[in-house]
Amino acid sequence: MFGFYQQGKPLTQLLRASTGGWLVIPAHVELAKVDTQFGKGVNVLNRLNHGIVRENLNTGRPILIDCCPMLGVLSLSAIFAADRVLIPVSADYLAVKGLQQADKTLRALEHVLKKRVARRYVVTRFDARRKLSHQLVGELEAEHGEEICRTRITENVALAESPMARKDVFAHAPESKGAQSYDALVEELVQTGFIESRA
Repeated sequence: MFGFYQQGKPLTQLLRASTGGWLVIPAHVELAKVDTQFGKGVNVLNRLNHGIVRENLNTGRPILIDCCPMLGVLSLSAIFAADRVLIPVSADYLAVKGLQQADKTLRALEHVLKKRVARRYVVTRFDARRKLSHQLVGELEAEHGEEICRTRITENVALAESPMARKDVFAHAPESKGAQSYDALVEELVQTGFIESRA
């Protein structure tokens, strides 16, 4: 997506097909510079949405927009362009506090967007042996109910290794618990109607 903001490339040149059949607009480390280079404002926040409409990408296959883990211009632009958002939150105290801020932002945007963006929160780095992990999930479920995915992405070495191998976890370690967790997550999201199957 950095090419879209920095170099003005059409989104059609940046789309990648995933093995699951979805189209993906991948993130890039340089996206961290978007906030400082382009500032804020309605024009910037709507830029991605306008690009999707201009290139007629909003009438066909679903598009996944990958964002960096901070609530800045890029993430807000993606929210302005999205029908729904999937927000990962690791099973630790500070991440849960960060989720609360993200939820407040989503609620604050409702009057601007004139709609409530559908959302799901997925708990990552979950360690079933830790009492804290279960406690935090309990608090999240009490606060957000069915918006918390039932599937937990377990703490797994394959998930940490796959980026270094420059592969997704399914290519790097398809039999690992990490790959199994993400398979279960996709199945849950399809079964609940949050996403549609592209297989």
